[in-house]
Amino acid sequence: MPRESATLLSGTGFHSAAPAAGQAVSALVAGQDWAALVADLDEHGHAVTGPLLTPERCRELAELYDRPNLFRTTVNMARHRFGSGEYRYFTHDLPDAVRELRAAFYPTLLPIAREWAERLGRPGTWPDHLDEWIARCHQAGQSKSAQILLRYGPGDWNALHRDLFGDMIFPLQVVIGLDVPGTDYTGGEFLMLEQRPRAQSRGAARLLPQGHGLIFTTRDRPVRGARGWSAAPMRHGVSTVRSGHRRTLGLVFHDA
Repeated sequence: MPRESATLLSGTGFHSAAPAAGQAVSALVAGQDWAALVADLDEHGHAVTGPLLTPERCRELAELYDRPNLFRTTVNMARHRFGSGEYRYFTHDLPDAVRELRAAFYPTLLPIAREWAERLGRPGTWPDHLDEWIARCHQAGQSKSAQILLRYGPGDWNALHRDLFGDMIFPLQVVIGLDVPGTDYTGGEFLMLEQRPRAQSRGAARLLPQGHGLIFTTRDRPVRGARGWSAAPMRHGVSTVRSGHRRTLGLVFHDA
């Protein structure tokens, strides 16, 4: 997994009820307060959604980690000096919930991605359909699935990094919490560090409620200054888990 190596803005997330069993993922994603999410993304480069998965579906997804046939590779973070803990990349034969979440988020995030590209004077040439974009990734040599299931135990952490695998990059990605912070684990805050133009870096720490998603920038975000828009590089990671176990699902919209 290629890696590129403050004050804290803390948040405890949402406390709204979990979605009803059987409720369509596409409807849950579409029904989020996107005006508020876009405002948070523009202001901070990340935003926490309302609930997307029931506790039962979260447990089901977390338990997939113990089915190695579903994954193309396992990465030991300590071995590669990425931190401590493990993650596994799914094969292209994705579980239904992972496939549905990715397909639901892409068209909703696409207008934001294009707007950000316009502000930065970059070509926002991502196609309307996810399958077409993934085909372009494969044509460019990025043909490995980048959907990821992560597992942390006591003492584990993830170094600040960016999920860049080549020239084909979608500027936003999503991580979904599968465990309950404060109950299933302590510590393990999602971290982001923004390198602000001509200023000190700014940090953020967010707790990720079970079943909620956190949308964040993959590489950088547009920041308006006196001379117009500029790109503020951002990196993300996870603080040390102090107790329990923290599992998350990562949705990346470009392949590796």
